[in-house]
Amino acid sequence: AAGGAEARLLLLQEARESIEAARSYRRELQQRLRGLRQARDQIKESATLTRDVLEQHFSDLKGTLKKLLDERLLSLLQEVDVIEQESIKPLDECQKLIEHGVSTADDLLREGESAVDGDVGQQNEKLCNFTKKALHIQLDSLPEVPSLVDVPCLSAQLDDCLLTILKNQIFRHGTVASRPPVQLEEFVEKPGGILVRWCKVDDDFSPQDYRLQFRKGTASPFEDAYVGSDTEFMVLHIDPHVDYQFRVCARGDGRQEWSPWSVPQLGRTTLVPHEWTAGLEGYSLSSRRNIALRNDSQSCGVLYSKAPTYFCGQTLTFRQVPFGELIETVGQPDRRDSLGVCVEQQNGYDSLQRDKAVCISTNGAVFVNGKEMTNQLPAVTSGSTVTFDMEVVQLGPCSNEGGNFKLRVTISSNNREVVFDWVLDQCCGSLYFGCSFSYPGWKVLVF
Repeated sequence: AAGGAEARLLLLQEARESIEAARSYRRELQQRLRGLRQARDQIKESATLTRDVLEQHFSDLKGTLKKLLDERLLSLLQEVDVIEQESIKPLDECQKLIEHGVSTADDLLREGESAVDGDVGQQNEKLCNFTKKALHIQLDSLPEVPSLVDVPCLSAQLDDCLLTILKNQIFRHGTVASRPPVQLEEFVEKPGGILVRWCKVDDDFSPQDYRLQFRKGTASPFEDAYVGSDTEFMVLHIDPHVDYQFRVCARGDGRQEWSPWSVPQLGRTTLVPHEWTAGLEGYSLSSRRNIALRNDSQSCGVLYSKAPTYFCGQTLTFRQVPFGELIETVGQPDRRDSLGVCVEQQNGYDSLQRDKAVCISTNGAVFVNGKEMTNQLPAVTSGSTVTFDMEVVQLGPCSNEGGNFKLRVTISSNNREVVFDWVLDQCCGSLYFGCSFSYPGWKVLVF
Protein backbone atom coordinates (compact mmCIF):
# COMPACT_ATOMS: atom_id res chain seq x y z
CA ALA A 1 0.00 0.00 0.00
CA ALA A 2 2.83 2.35 0.89
CA GLY A 3 4.57 1.53 -2.35
CA GLY A 4 1.40 2.21 -4.32
CA ALA A 5 0.96 5.58 -2.64
CA GLU A 6 4.53 6.57 -3.45
CA ALA A 7 4.05 5.48 -7.04
CA ARG A 8 0.85 7.51 -7.26
CA LEU A 9 2.59 10.60 -5.84
CA LEU A 10 5.39 10.13 -8.35
CA LEU A 11 2.89 9.85 -11.18
CA LEU A 12 1.05 12.94 -9.95
CA GLN A 13 4.32 14.87 -9.80
CA GLU A 14 5.27 13.77 -13.31
CA ALA A 15 1.80 14.67 -14.53
CA ARG A 16 2.00 18.14 -12.96
CA GLU A 17 5.44 18.65 -14.52
CA SER A 18 4.06 17.55 -17.88
CA ILE A 19 1.09 19.92 -17.47
CA GLU A 20 3.44 22.81 -16.63
CA ALA A 21 5.65 21.89 -19.58
CA ALA A 22 2.56 21.82 -21.82
CA ARG A 23 1.50 25.24 -20.53
CA SER A 24 4.99 26.63 -21.14
CA TYR A 25 4.99 25.05 -24.60
CA ARG A 26 1.59 26.57 -25.34
CA ARG A 27 2.74 30.01 -24.16
CA GLU A 28 5.80 29.74 -26.36
CA LEU A 29 3.70 28.69 -29.36
CA GLN A 30 1.25 31.52 -28.73
CA GLN A 31 4.11 33.99 -28.51
CA ARG A 32 5.55 32.68 -31.78
CA LEU A 33 2.09 32.87 -33.33
CA ARG A 34 1.86 36.52 -32.30
CA GLY A 35 5.30 37.05 -33.83
CA LEU A 36 4.13 35.46 -37.09
CA ARG A 37 1.03 37.63 -37.11
CA GLN A 38 3.13 40.73 -36.53
CA ALA A 39 5.46 39.68 -39.35
CA ARG A 40 2.49 39.08 -41.65
CA ASP A 41 0.97 42.44 -40.69
CA GLN A 42 4.29 44.16 -41.33
CA ILE A 43 4.53 42.62 -44.81
CA LYS A 44 0.96 43.54 -45.73
CA GLU A 45 1.13 47.05 -44.25
CA SER A 46 4.49 47.81 -45.88
CA ALA A 47 3.24 46.39 -49.20
CA THR A 48 0.12 48.59 -49.03
CA LEU A 49 2.21 51.63 -48.15
CA THR A 50 4.65 50.85 -50.98
CA ARG A 51 1.78 50.56 -53.48
CA ASP A 52 0.42 53.91 -52.34
CA VAL A 53 3.84 55.52 -52.64
CA LEU A 54 4.41 54.08 -56.13
CA GLU A 55 0.95 55.06 -57.37
CA GLN A 56 1.25 58.58 -55.99
CA HIS A 57 4.78 59.01 -57.37
CA PHE A 58 3.91 57.86 -60.88
CA SER A 59 0.69 59.87 -60.82
CA ASP A 60 2.70 62.95 -59.94
CA LEU A 61 5.27 62.00 -62.57
CA LYS A 62 2.61 61.66 -65.27
CA GLY A 63 1.10 65.00 -64.29
CA THR A 64 4.52 66.66 -64.39
CA LEU A 65 5.41 65.06 -67.74
CA LYS A 66 2.06 66.13 -69.24
CA LYS A 67 2.62 69.65 -68.00
CA LEU A 68 6.13 69.73 -69.46
CA LEU A 69 4.93 68.34 -72.81
CA ASP A 70 2.07 70.83 -72.93
CA GLU A 71 4.48 73.68 -72.20
CA ARG A 72 6.88 72.48 -74.93
CA LEU A 73 4.02 72.11 -77.45
CA LEU A 74 2.77 75.61 -76.66
CA SER A 75 6.30 77.00 -77.10
CA LEU A 76 6.68 75.33 -80.52
CA LEU A 77 3.23 76.48 -81.68
CA GLN A 78 4.08 80.03 -80.64
CA GLU A 79 7.32 79.74 -82.62
CA VAL A 80 5.30 78.66 -85.71
CA ASP A 81 2.96 81.64 -85.23
CA VAL A 82 5.88 84.09 -85.05
CA ILE A 83 7.58 82.71 -88.19
CA GLU A 84 4.28 82.68 -90.06
CA GLN A 85 3.43 86.29 -89.14
CA GLU A 86 6.92 87.61 -89.88
CA SER A 87 7.00 85.80 -93.26
CA ILE A 88 3.48 86.74 -94.37
CA LYS A 89 3.81 90.46 -93.54
CA PRO A 90 6.09 91.46 -96.53
CA LEU A 91 3.98 89.33 -98.88
CA ASP A 92 0.84 91.13 -97.75
CA GLU A 93 2.51 94.48 -98.36
CA CYS A 94 3.60 93.36 -101.83
CA GLN A 95 0.08 92.11 -102.57
CA LYS A 96 -1.40 95.49 -101.66
CA LEU A 97 1.11 97.20 -103.96
CA ILE A 98 0.27 94.92 -106.89
CA GLU A 99 -3.49 95.24 -106.33
CA HIS A 100 -3.07 99.03 -106.32
CA GLY A 101 -1.10 98.79 -109.61
CA VAL A 102 -3.82 96.63 -111.18
CA SER A 103 -6.45 99.18 -110.18
CA THR A 104 -4.35 102.03 -111.61
CA ALA A 105 -3.77 100.09 -114.86
CA ASP A 106 -7.55 99.46 -115.18
CA ASP A 107 -8.26 103.16 -114.80
CA LEU A 108 -5.54 104.05 -117.32
CA LEU A 109 -6.80 101.44 -119.75
CA ARG A 110 -10.34 102.77 -119.65
CA GLU A 111 -9.07 106.31 -120.09
CA GLY A 112 -6.94 105.30 -123.11
CA GLU A 113 -9.79 103.42 -124.77
CA SER A 114 -12.06 106.44 -124.25
CA ALA A 115 -9.46 108.78 -125.80
CA VAL A 116 -9.05 106.55 -128.86
CA ASP A 117 -12.78 106.08 -129.42
CA GLY A 118 -13.84 109.67 -128.54
CA ASP A 119 -15.00 112.58 -130.75
CA VAL A 120 -12.54 113.85 -133.31
CA GLY A 121 -12.74 117.38 -131.86
CA GLN A 122 -11.61 116.28 -128.40
CA GLN A 123 -9.53 113.32 -129.42
CA ASN A 124 -6.20 115.09 -129.77
CA GLU A 125 -6.46 116.62 -126.28
CA LYS A 126 -7.51 113.32 -124.65
CA LEU A 127 -4.76 111.40 -126.39
CA CYS A 128 -2.18 113.95 -125.27
CA ASN A 129 -3.37 113.82 -121.66
CA PHE A 130 -3.48 110.02 -121.73
CA THR A 131 0.03 109.77 -123.13
CA LYS A 132 1.44 112.09 -120.45
CA LYS A 133 -0.35 110.13 -117.70
CA ALA A 134 0.93 106.85 -119.05
CA LEU A 135 4.49 108.16 -119.09
CA HIS A 136 4.10 109.41 -115.50
CA ILE A 137 2.89 106.07 -114.21
CA GLN A 138 5.95 104.22 -115.56
CA LEU A 139 4.22 101.22 -117.04
CA ASP A 140 7.54 99.38 -117.35
CA SER A 141 8.12 99.32 -113.54
CA LEU A 142 6.92 96.08 -111.90
CA PRO A 143 7.23 95.05 -108.15
CA GLU A 144 9.51 92.14 -107.31
CA VAL A 145 7.70 88.92 -106.30
CA PRO A 146 9.82 86.35 -104.34
CA SER A 147 10.07 82.85 -105.72
CA LEU A 148 8.82 79.89 -103.68
CA VAL A 149 12.35 78.80 -102.84
CA ASP A 150 12.99 82.20 -101.23
CA VAL A 151 10.08 82.16 -98.80
CA PRO A 152 9.83 80.04 -95.60
CA CYS A 153 8.30 76.59 -95.80
CA LEU A 154 7.55 75.57 -92.21
CA SER A 155 7.99 72.02 -90.92
CA ALA A 156 8.42 70.22 -87.61
CA GLN A 157 11.50 68.18 -86.79
CA LEU A 158 10.61 65.56 -84.18
CA ASP A 159 13.33 63.13 -83.12
CA ASP A 160 11.89 59.72 -82.33
CA CYS A 161 14.93 58.89 -80.20
CA LEU A 162 13.31 60.85 -77.34
CA LEU A 163 10.79 58.05 -76.95
CA THR A 164 13.59 55.51 -76.80
CA ILE A 165 15.48 57.55 -74.21
CA LEU A 166 12.34 58.05 -72.12
CA LYS A 167 11.45 54.38 -72.42
CA ASN A 168 14.89 53.30 -71.20
CA GLN A 169 14.86 55.81 -68.33
CA ILE A 170 11.30 54.95 -67.27
CA PHE A 171 11.99 51.22 -67.26
CA ARG A 172 15.00 51.84 -64.98
CA HIS A 173 13.17 54.35 -62.79
CA GLY A 174 12.36 53.17 -59.26
CA THR A 175 13.11 49.97 -57.39
CA VAL A 176 11.30 47.84 -54.85
CA ALA A 177 13.37 46.70 -51.87
CA SER A 178 12.32 43.75 -49.75
CA ARG A 179 14.36 45.01 -46.79
CA PRO A 180 16.14 48.29 -45.95
CA PRO A 181 19.97 48.32 -46.00
CA VAL A 182 20.15 49.56 -42.39
CA GLN A 183 18.16 48.62 -39.30
CA LEU A 184 17.85 49.88 -35.75
CA GLU A 185 19.93 47.70 -33.45
CA GLU A 186 19.70 48.89 -29.84
CA PHE A 187 18.07 51.44 -27.53
CA VAL A 188 19.95 52.38 -24.36
CA GLU A 189 18.03 54.27 -21.69
CA LYS A 190 19.62 57.51 -20.55
CA PRO A 191 18.33 60.14 -18.13
CA GLY A 192 16.00 62.23 -20.26
CA GLY A 193 17.28 60.62 -23.44
CA ILE A 194 17.77 57.47 -25.49
CA LEU A 195 21.02 56.32 -27.06
CA VAL A 196 20.01 54.86 -30.44
CA ARG A 197 22.32 52.48 -32.30
CA TRP A 198 21.87 51.10 -35.81
CA CYS A 199 23.79 48.84 -38.18
CA LYS A 200 24.12 47.98 -41.85
CA VAL A 201 22.43 44.71 -42.85
CA ASP A 202 23.17 44.78 -46.59
CA ASP A 203 26.75 43.71 -47.34
CA ASP A 204 26.54 45.14 -50.87
CA PHE A 205 25.53 48.60 -49.64
CA SER A 206 28.25 51.20 -48.96
CA PRO A 207 26.76 53.93 -46.75
CA GLN A 208 28.05 57.48 -46.84
CA ASP A 209 25.61 59.09 -44.38
CA TYR A 210 22.85 57.99 -42.04
CA ARG A 211 19.63 59.80 -41.20
CA LEU A 212 17.83 59.15 -37.91
CA GLN A 213 14.28 60.38 -37.29
CA PHE A 214 11.95 60.11 -34.31
CA ARG A 215 8.50 61.15 -33.20
CA LYS A 216 6.50 61.12 -29.99
CA GLY A 217 3.92 58.35 -30.12
CA THR A 218 2.73 57.32 -33.57
CA ALA A 219 0.45 60.20 -34.58
CA SER A 220 2.85 63.15 -34.81
CA PRO A 221 5.11 63.61 -37.87
CA PHE A 222 8.72 62.35 -37.86
CA GLU A 223 11.50 64.88 -37.40
CA ASP A 224 15.23 64.61 -38.03
CA ALA A 225 17.38 63.85 -35.01
CA TYR A 226 20.73 63.19 -36.70
CA VAL A 227 22.39 63.19 -40.13
CA GLY A 228 26.00 62.01 -40.34
CA SER A 229 28.38 59.09 -40.62
CA ASP A 230 28.14 57.76 -37.01
CA THR A 231 26.13 54.64 -36.22
CA GLU A 232 24.77 55.87 -32.90
CA PHE A 233 23.26 59.07 -31.56
CA MET A 234 21.99 60.33 -28.23
CA VAL A 235 18.46 61.68 -28.65
CA LEU A 236 17.83 64.17 -25.85
CA HIS A 237 14.71 65.94 -24.57
CA ILE A 238 12.89 62.62 -24.20
CA ASP A 239 10.05 62.51 -21.70
CA PRO A 240 10.30 59.50 -19.35
CA HIS A 241 7.74 56.68 -19.56
CA VAL A 242 6.57 57.82 -23.02
CA ASP A 243 6.90 55.74 -26.19
CA TYR A 244 8.87 57.28 -29.06
CA GLN A 245 9.07 55.82 -32.55
CA PHE A 246 12.41 55.75 -34.38
CA ARG A 247 13.53 54.96 -37.91
CA VAL A 248 16.80 55.23 -39.83
CA CYS A 249 17.87 55.26 -43.47
CA ALA A 250 21.17 55.69 -45.32
CA ARG A 251 22.59 57.35 -48.40
CA GLY A 252 24.91 55.31 -50.58
CA ASP A 253 28.41 56.45 -51.41
CA GLY A 254 28.23 59.10 -54.14
CA ARG A 255 24.42 59.08 -54.22
CA GLN A 256 21.93 61.85 -53.52
CA GLU A 257 18.79 59.85 -52.76
CA TRP A 258 18.14 58.15 -49.40
CA SER A 259 17.49 54.45 -48.99
CA PRO A 260 14.16 53.06 -47.76
CA TRP A 261 13.46 53.60 -44.06
CA SER A 262 14.14 50.86 -41.56
CA VAL A 263 11.31 49.13 -39.75
CA PRO A 264 10.06 51.70 -37.18
CA GLN A 265 10.67 50.65 -33.59
CA LEU A 266 9.49 51.99 -30.26
CA GLY A 267 11.90 53.16 -27.57
CA ARG A 268 11.42 54.73 -24.17
CA THR A 269 13.36 55.73 -21.10
CA THR A 270 12.28 55.27 -17.50
CA LEU A 271 15.07 57.52 -16.21
CA VAL A 272 14.18 61.08 -15.27
CA PRO A 273 16.33 63.72 -16.96
CA HIS A 274 19.30 65.29 -15.23
CA GLU A 275 18.57 68.87 -14.16
CA TRP A 276 20.60 71.63 -12.58
CA THR A 277 19.22 73.40 -9.50
CA ALA A 278 17.54 76.66 -10.44
CA GLY A 279 18.01 79.89 -8.54
CA LEU A 280 21.77 80.02 -8.00
CA GLU A 281 22.81 83.62 -8.71
CA GLY A 282 25.96 82.86 -10.71
CA TYR A 283 24.30 80.59 -13.29
CA SER A 284 21.57 80.84 -15.95
CA LEU A 285 19.73 77.67 -17.02
CA SER A 286 18.04 76.57 -20.22
CA SER A 287 14.28 75.91 -20.32
CA ARG A 288 14.82 72.18 -19.66
CA ARG A 289 17.44 72.99 -17.01
CA ASN A 290 19.98 70.60 -18.53
CA ILE A 291 22.28 73.42 -19.74
CA ALA A 292 23.98 75.77 -17.26
CA LEU A 293 25.68 79.01 -18.31
CA ARG A 294 28.10 80.79 -15.99
CA ASN A 295 26.94 84.38 -16.20
CA ASP A 296 28.82 87.58 -15.35
CA SER A 297 27.59 87.69 -11.77
CA GLN A 298 30.31 88.16 -9.15
CA SER A 299 28.71 85.47 -6.99
CA CYS A 300 30.66 82.20 -6.77
CA GLY A 301 29.66 78.75 -5.64
CA VAL A 302 28.96 75.18 -6.73
CA LEU A 303 25.93 74.52 -8.92
CA TYR A 304 24.46 71.12 -7.95
CA SER A 305 21.92 68.86 -9.60
CA LYS A 306 18.30 69.24 -8.58
CA ALA A 307 18.28 65.71 -7.16
CA PRO A 308 20.70 62.74 -6.80
CA THR A 309 19.76 61.36 -10.24
CA TYR A 310 23.10 59.74 -11.11
CA PHE A 311 23.15 55.99 -10.39
CA CYS A 312 26.14 53.68 -10.50
CA GLY A 313 26.25 51.65 -13.68
CA GLN A 314 25.21 54.62 -15.79
CA THR A 315 27.37 57.06 -17.76
CA LEU A 316 27.18 60.71 -16.76
CA THR A 317 28.23 63.08 -19.55
CA PHE A 318 29.22 66.75 -19.39
CA ARG A 319 29.68 68.59 -22.68
CA GLN A 320 31.11 72.06 -23.06
CA VAL A 321 28.94 74.06 -25.44
CA PRO A 322 30.34 77.17 -27.22
CA PHE A 323 29.04 80.35 -25.59
CA GLY A 324 27.71 81.72 -28.86
CA GLU A 325 27.31 80.61 -32.45
CA LEU A 326 30.27 82.75 -33.56
CA ILE A 327 32.36 82.34 -30.41
CA GLU A 328 34.29 79.09 -30.25
CA THR A 329 35.98 79.78 -26.92
CA VAL A 330 34.90 79.18 -23.35
CA GLY A 331 35.44 81.18 -20.21
CA GLN A 332 38.79 81.92 -18.64
CA PRO A 333 39.96 78.87 -16.65
CA ASP A 334 40.65 78.88 -12.94
CA ARG A 335 42.30 76.22 -10.76
CA ARG A 336 39.09 75.97 -8.69
CA ASP A 337 36.90 75.16 -11.72
CA SER A 338 35.51 71.63 -11.61
CA LEU A 339 33.00 69.13 -13.00
CA GLY A 340 32.10 66.04 -11.04
CA VAL A 341 29.88 64.07 -8.66
CA CYS A 342 29.41 64.14 -4.92
CA VAL A 343 27.60 62.30 -2.15
CA GLU A 344 25.65 65.32 -0.97
CA GLN A 345 25.13 69.00 -1.56
CA GLN A 346 27.36 71.14 0.65
CA ASN A 347 26.84 74.86 0.42
CA GLY A 348 29.60 77.30 1.28
CA TYR A 349 32.19 75.77 -1.07
CA ASP A 350 33.37 77.45 -4.28
CA SER A 351 34.59 74.16 -5.83
CA LEU A 352 33.93 70.41 -5.90
CA GLN A 353 37.55 69.87 -4.87
CA ARG A 354 36.45 68.77 -1.41
CA ASP A 355 35.63 65.73 0.70
CA LYS A 356 33.01 63.24 -0.54
CA ALA A 357 33.42 64.37 -4.14
CA VAL A 358 35.37 63.40 -7.26
CA CYS A 359 35.91 65.90 -10.05
CA ILE A 360 38.03 67.10 -12.94
CA SER A 361 39.22 70.68 -13.20
CA THR A 362 39.28 72.64 -16.45
CA ASN A 363 43.06 72.16 -16.68
CA GLY A 364 42.60 68.36 -16.59
CA ALA A 365 43.59 67.70 -12.95
CA VAL A 366 41.58 64.96 -11.17
CA PHE A 367 40.60 65.37 -7.52
CA VAL A 368 39.38 62.64 -5.15
CA ASN A 369 38.03 63.83 -1.78
CA GLY A 370 39.83 67.12 -2.32
CA LYS A 371 43.24 65.55 -3.09
CA GLU A 372 44.81 65.90 -6.54
CA MET A 373 45.83 62.69 -8.30
CA THR A 374 49.11 62.30 -10.14
CA ASN A 375 47.31 61.23 -13.32
CA GLN A 376 46.00 64.11 -15.40
CA LEU A 377 43.56 64.35 -18.30
CA PRO A 378 43.53 66.81 -21.23
CA ALA A 379 42.25 70.30 -20.47
CA VAL A 380 38.54 70.99 -20.89
CA THR A 381 37.94 73.31 -23.87
CA SER A 382 35.14 74.29 -26.22
CA GLY A 383 33.29 71.18 -27.39
CA SER A 384 34.99 68.89 -24.86
CA THR A 385 33.09 65.89 -23.52
CA VAL A 386 33.77 64.54 -20.03
CA THR A 387 32.17 61.28 -18.84
CA PHE A 388 31.93 59.63 -15.42
CA ASP A 389 31.34 55.87 -15.06
CA MET A 390 31.07 54.15 -11.68
CA GLU A 391 30.59 50.62 -10.43
CA VAL A 392 30.14 49.45 -6.86
CA VAL A 393 32.86 47.45 -5.10
CA GLN A 394 31.72 46.83 -1.52
CA LEU A 395 34.49 46.40 1.07
CA GLY A 396 32.53 45.71 4.21
CA PRO A 397 29.00 45.20 5.48
CA CYS A 398 26.59 47.85 4.30
CA SER A 399 23.50 48.75 6.27
CA ASN A 400 21.26 51.71 6.90
CA GLU A 401 23.84 52.92 9.41
CA GLY A 402 26.55 52.92 6.74
CA GLY A 403 29.71 50.97 6.25
CA ASN A 404 32.83 50.72 4.15
CA PHE A 405 31.92 51.36 0.55
CA LYS A 406 34.06 51.59 -2.57
CA LEU A 407 33.21 52.85 -6.04
CA ARG A 408 35.41 52.19 -9.05
CA VAL A 409 35.42 55.44 -10.98
CA THR A 410 36.37 56.00 -14.63
CA ILE A 411 36.70 59.59 -15.85
CA SER A 412 37.19 60.11 -19.59
CA SER A 413 38.08 63.28 -21.44
CA ASN A 414 39.16 63.71 -25.07
CA ASN A 415 39.84 59.98 -25.65
CA ARG A 416 41.87 59.58 -22.46
CA GLU A 417 40.74 58.16 -19.12
CA VAL A 418 41.78 57.57 -15.55
CA VAL A 419 40.49 54.76 -13.32
CA PHE A 420 40.63 54.79 -9.53
CA ASP A 421 38.77 53.56 -6.45
CA TRP A 422 36.76 56.02 -4.38
CA VAL A 423 36.32 54.85 -0.78
CA LEU A 424 33.31 56.18 1.14
CA ASP A 425 32.07 55.66 4.67
CA GLN A 426 28.44 55.21 3.61
CA CYS A 427 26.39 53.38 1.01
CA CYS A 428 25.42 55.54 -1.94
CA GLY A 429 22.69 54.34 -4.24
CA SER A 430 22.59 57.64 -6.07
CA LEU A 431 24.80 60.71 -6.34
CA TYR A 432 24.55 64.41 -7.05
CA PHE A 433 26.53 66.03 -9.86
CA GLY A 434 27.82 69.57 -9.92
CA CYS A 435 30.03 72.20 -11.50
CA SER A 436 31.80 75.36 -10.45
CA PHE A 437 33.33 78.09 -12.61
CA SER A 438 34.93 81.31 -11.47
CA TYR A 439 34.59 83.29 -14.71
CA PRO A 440 31.71 83.80 -17.15
CA GLY A 441 31.48 82.08 -20.55
CA TRP A 442 31.37 78.42 -19.51
CA LYS A 443 28.30 76.58 -20.80
CA VAL A 444 27.73 72.95 -19.74
CA LEU A 445 25.22 70.42 -21.05
CA VAL A 446 24.61 67.37 -18.84
CA PHE A 447 23.00 64.09 -19.87
